[in-house]
Amino acid sequence: MKLQPMNRLAAIAGSLLICAAAIAPNTAMADTKVTHFGPGELPKMAGIGKAPPFSAAVMAGDTLYVAGTTDGDAATGKPAPDATAGAKSVLDKIKHTVEAAGLTMDDLVWVQVFATDLGNFGAFNEVYRTYFKGPMPARAFIGAGSLLGGAHYEVMGIAVKPAK
Repeated sequence: MKLQPMNRLAAIAGSLLICAAAIAPNTAMADTKVTHFGPGELPKMAGIGKAPPFSAAVMAGDTLYVAGTTDGDAATGKPAPDATAGAKSVLDKIKHTVEAAGLTMDDLVWVQVFATDLGNFGAFNEVYRTYFKGPMPARAFIGAGSLLGGAHYEVMGIAVKPAK
């Protein structure tokens, strides 16, 4: 189908508007404050002996995105001696990161737990419950095969700053 000159002009103008909308900054996002929190107590990455090349968390507006954190020791990168100690270690790190952003564990709304052994579900839950006072966040507990540095768990989450 051949477009008439006016239709061609309208098609070109429409295409330009779509392109402009796609590349123009979103004013809602442009006004959103973004704060990056450093690696803090994240363990050295297995095999490279350095701090990880990512932020421990990023606060975008009122939402905190917590990076995957393992139960590896911050100084050595070695995992906790057993699954229960690993759960405490990784949850202490998540708590530290969340609190560094001015939030609490009760502000977490979504948590993902990756575990090398699904048989540790009960042991993890025993420890996990002690970190919350209010309603529990939504959560997934996922079998992950092996994790960096031989960790038992890797945990990540999303927290939202409560309305004032």
